[in-house]
Amino acid sequence: GLGFNIVGGTDQQYISNDSSIYVSRIKKDGAAYLDGRLQEGDKILAVNGRDLKDLRHKDAVELFRNAGYDVSLKIQRRLQPQNGPVGHQGDGESGGLPVAAILVPGLALAAAAVWILLRYRQRM
Repeated sequence: GLGFNIVGGTDQQYISNDSSIYVSRIKKDGAAYLDGRLQEGDKILAVNGRDLKDLRHKDAVELFRNAGYDVSLKIQRRLQPQNGPVGHQGDGESGGLPVAAILVPGLALAAAAVWILLRYRQRM
């Protein structure tokens, strides 16, 4: 397989009033995991050029199973990890935190932790 699970479809909507197909899980050491580009929560728009719009879940699964060895996916990246339904870039809605709002405090904490560790090691 391709190493990931999907949710969604016209008969199993993951998000209310949205029959799109989403990546629900990346299997560790599977093809998608090893490739590293696909992420959980991504919306899959097309497989090998075939649009996934208005497909039943089982028909989408069949497309993935018959995709072949070289697979091309057109995806829409989620804005940020969430529990439950995900937000998407380009859907007309703004929201989420800027990357700097997450990275700057995280880097400051990491730098403080390294400084404390180095000071502690010098005392030993």
